[in-house]
Formats: sequence, C-alpha cells, structure tokens
Amino acid sequence: MAGSRPKSGPTMHDVAAAAGVSQATVSLVLNSAAGSRFSEDTQKRVRDAVRRLGYRTNAHAKVLREGVAGMIGFIGDSVATTPFAGAIIEGAQQRAWEDGLLLLTVNTGGDKELEAASLDTMLSYKVAGVVYAAMYHRRLDVPEVLADVRSVVLNSQDRAGRVPSVAPDEVKGGYAATSRLLKAGHTHVGMINIETLESGLPAAVGRYEGYCAALMDAGLDVDPGLVRFGQGGEVHGYKYAMELLTSQNPPTAIFCANDRGAWGAYQAVSDLRLSVPGDVSIVGFDNQTTIAPHLRPGLTTFELPFVAMGRRAVDLILQDAEPDGRVELMDCPLIERNSVTHPKEMP
Repeated sequence: MAGSRPKSGPTMHDVAAAAGVSQATVSLVLNSAAGSRFSEDTQKRVRDAVRRLGYRTNAHAKVLREGVAGMIGFIGDSVATTPFAGAIIEGAQQRAWEDGLLLLTVNTGGDKELEAASLDTMLSYKVAGVVYAAMYHRRLDVPEVLADVRSVVLNSQDRAGRVPSVAPDEVKGGYAATSRLLKAGHTHVGMINIETLESGLPAAVGRYEGYCAALMDAGLDVDPGLVRFGQGGEVHGYKYAMELLTSQNPPTAIFCANDRGAWGAYQAVSDLRLSVPGDVSIVGFDNQTTIAPHLRPGLTTFELPFVAMGRRAVDLILQDAEPDGRVELMDCPLIERNSVTHPKEMP
C-alpha cells in the first residue's frame, strides 16, 4: 500500500523466541561477551536462528550503546595498490574478522588532504582503532588526530615514539640472507643495497648492518669494494652487478637487498655469459611474487611478513593496554628456491 512503512527485519526478540532463550542470552552470544558461558548447544541454537531468520545487528545502536562501531580503520599511502604488499590488508582483515569486526580500508596514494579527510570520516564512524600503514619501512610522522583513538603504525615506525609500531626485522633479515650464502660455502660475498646509509632508510641501514654482522661472525672482513649502494631498481641491480663481476676479484655470491635489484643482477650475469647459481649465487629480499618465482632459476629470497604484521597490528589495537611507543620487529622467513649453490672451484 502506497505510503505504508516497509516491514522491518527480524528482531532480537524473534531470534530469542526461535532459539528458546532470553534476549539477554542472544545478545551475549552474538557479542561474545567476556565472562559469559553458554553450552555449545545454546550457542548453536542462537546462531542457527540468526541464519534462519536473516537477523542483523543494529550497528547504529551498537555505537550509541558502546561508543564504538564494529569496525577498525585501515589507512595506507599505497598499500592497497602494491601487489606484494596487499597481504598486509589480508592479515589485518583476517584478525579483525575473528573478533567480529570489519576493516574499513582507505588507500590515499600519499595525498595528505585525502588522508586527513579519510581519518575524519573514520573517527566520525567511531572505529575501534586505526591501523596507519605505509608501503615501505620508514620513520614517519603520525597525524595528531590519531591521538584520539587507539592506533598502530604498520610497516613503519612512529618518528615521535608515541604510537606502537609493527615492522620487519631488517637487521635479522640481512644477517640471515648473508648467512645463507656463507653456509653454502661462499667467503667472497658482495652486496647491492637499495639506498645509501645516509638516507636513514631502516631497510637499507638494517640489511647492511646484518650483512656486516654475518661476515664478522664468520671471521671475515667487510670489504667495501664488494658493496654497492643503488636505488633498489632493476637498472641499478644490473649496473652494480656488472661492476662487481668484472672487477679484479669478483664475488662468488651477491646479496641483493631487494628482488628488483636481484632481477637486474640476473641480467648482468646472463650478459657476461655466466650462470646463476653455477658461477654466481644470488639471494634477494622481499619475495615479490611478480618477480622472484618467475626468474630462471627461481630466486632464493626472504619474505616480508605482511600477513603476520597485519594480524599483529590489529592484535595491538584489540588489546586493552595503555598505548606506548613500542616497536615490534617481526622475522622475515626464508623462501628457498634455486639461486644458491656452493661456490665454483676456481683454477
């Protein structure tokens, strides 16, 4: 009938009647309230009734009642459009969903005006917290507005040291990458880094520090002539691999501080009519799935723990702890392929 109000959906009272329990029981089961204990049969009857009736909780009422929505904000500069970093969102989303929360995701592309507007919108929705993510590991300035909500910096670090951060353990990763080559028997190991140390980029500084520590722990000197500092791309990987491999005392193995640099190094090896790993062993870093598995041979590399970091960031938001400036560094797992073997015996 024209002008009549549409029929409302099923209510919590309807669910309670269908399940044969009280409305309070329905509420406690659906909200997984701390301290509530119900039998598996009771919980199953409630959830079956919810599915059968098509009941949905009233998000607006939840905000009015509890002061927060069933959402966690996730804002990143270029994370959502970076293929190998999309797993950050996957990990965060999985963890949020385990507690019945949705992830409200915004990709700003580095636009500070869009970032400010997005944060205002998220806070107006009364999100339970905000994950502030970056495409690559660096020290950054956290927007002041995040002081009003539980927040975690992801894949970077808060320069001011106020907000907890979750990032890769770059030093440990560089150490493990170099150790992989040393364990294969190489004692003349080069490195092609992604930036100069003066840049202060945690990935460049940390991976180089790990490289040096692994050599020294093996009783080897760090030879500056075996190290090159580029810009992390294929072009610099090619250029510096060419320099190293045509020098008077070429390395038998190269640690490339990212997979794009390793891709360039592969091309240099090929142009010199050498082979990987027969003449030169190569280890990369990042495990970029658009590159590492498709090189021939496949590139042994270290994976940035995006899924684990995303999960941990949401964990920190859900913890009922006072915010602090802790920095949690996570291990980068080895992805073994076929680019490393023992050094070729020289005449």
